[in-house]
Amino acid sequence: MNQTRVLYIDDDAGLRRLAAKSLARRGYAVTLAEGGAQGCALAAAAPFDLIAVDHYMPGMDGLETLAQLRTLPVLPPVVYVTGSEEGRIAVAALKAGAADYVVKTVGEDFFDLLASAFEQVIARAALERDKMVAEEQLRASNARLAALLSEVNHRVANSLQLVSAMVGMQAGALEDGAAREALADTQRRIAAIAQVHRRLYTSNQVESVDMQEYLGALVAELGETWSTPDAPRTLSLKAEPIRLTTDRAVSLGVIVTELVSNACKYAYPARAGEVRVALNHDGDGHFVLAVEDDGVGMVAGAAPRGTGLGTKLIRAMAQSLQSIVEYDAGHKGVRAVLRAAL
Repeated sequence: MNQTRVLYIDDDAGLRRLAAKSLARRGYAVTLAEGGAQGCALAAAAPFDLIAVDHYMPGMDGLETLAQLRTLPVLPPVVYVTGSEEGRIAVAALKAGAADYVVKTVGEDFFDLLASAFEQVIARAALERDKMVAEEQLRASNARLAALLSEVNHRVANSLQLVSAMVGMQAGALEDGAAREALADTQRRIAAIAQVHRRLYTSNQVESVDMQEYLGALVAELGETWSTPDAPRTLSLKAEPIRLTTDRAVSLGVIVTELVSNACKYAYPARAGEVRVALNHDGDGHFVLAVEDDGVGMVAGAAPRGTGLGTKLIRAMAQSLQSIVEYDAGHKGVRAVLRAAL
């Protein structure tokens, strides 16, 4: 079993000899230094597990010695030795980096106290090392998990892009216009989900999505899809920097896709028009999404146009956010609003 290596620095030759004998009986391997300068030189030349430093020494006192020791690349724990009425000095030593202090007394009791302080300091140092190792292992594990999650999101985004391409190929092979339009709606819904995973694998944050960036990209894609020379559409977005978890971002993205698509399809049947999307904080821990147009509006109680799947999706995604989409009856055109927790 390896002995604990102790450097004992004290200008009192008699006390040094007693320290060497008493600590050796307690299982320590003791090296003696007759002053601060010699002690610092020995500590720089060889590794020690502990250093004991007396306060009153000629040339360099204990605090000066401690300051010099702290310049070492690796400083072992230091136990400071003071007189019985020197609490102020002990406090100064602890503030300067000492791990503990012992009051110097006459007799064997002093070495019992010193050995006890050594044991406590060694135990604390071991706990600190174990804590540092555990924290480093945890950081490494978190980094591996983050990299794995990023890779998963990358693969999911690629797979969704492949599925979207297949849907597009299927739509191109159909002659039925309604069927082609339904598949085009499916492609847009897939794109909304793929955008989330694209954001996750290109970001340092792999557990949440920046909705300002995500909705910006999503609205831009929808604008390219819906605005044509025959039916020009202007899509605008005003969004505050809000982060949502992946599943909530997907739900909100699908809702935005459906509401914007409905507005682009039905709000302006014979003219150009604008569709506005807004996302803002609303009080503590909530946000509000609004999608609005200035078009022909909705007829109260009318059946959904198209297949009605979009309406069902909006309702289902809103329920996943523990919310509902409400329509502002006083707004010219259509204004859909959803309020939910972050």
